Amino acid sequence: MKKLFLTLAIAVAGLTAGYAQSTSTAKQKMTPAQRAEKSTAKLQQELSLTADQKQKVYAIELDKANKAEEWHKKNHDARKAMKDQHEAVKKNTDAQLDKVLTAEQKQTLNTLKAEKKEKSKDKKGKHNKTKKA
Repeated sequence: MKKLFLTLAIAVAGLTAGYAQSTSTAKQKMTPAQRAEKSTAKLQQELSLTADQKQKVYAIELDKANKAEEWHKKNHDARKAMKDQHEAVKKNTDAQLDKVLTAEQKQTLNTLKAEKKEKSKDKKGKHNKTKKA
């Protein structure tokens, strides 16, 4: 009976800790207005701003948050466009090589590509493991 109770207590403690950790570390996406409000509130607390100052600081922080949001969106779109462009060039190159190479050469090239992909995958896996540790 004691073992059962102890096992249940450990299980409950583990589940509770796991749940608490997952909810607290999850990054929430805030709107620019929410970020500006949070930043303004922090400055209000630290600097004892007047009502007029608080209003002006909020406007400044909101402008900064909107510009940051726009910048992030623009960079995200640019990265996606570059990735798409890179994929198109890669497919075009592969198609051109298929016209030139013999069947044996194509097979060798595919093997080399697969090895390179696996090697890259291994590097990424090792990098992620050391990053988490």
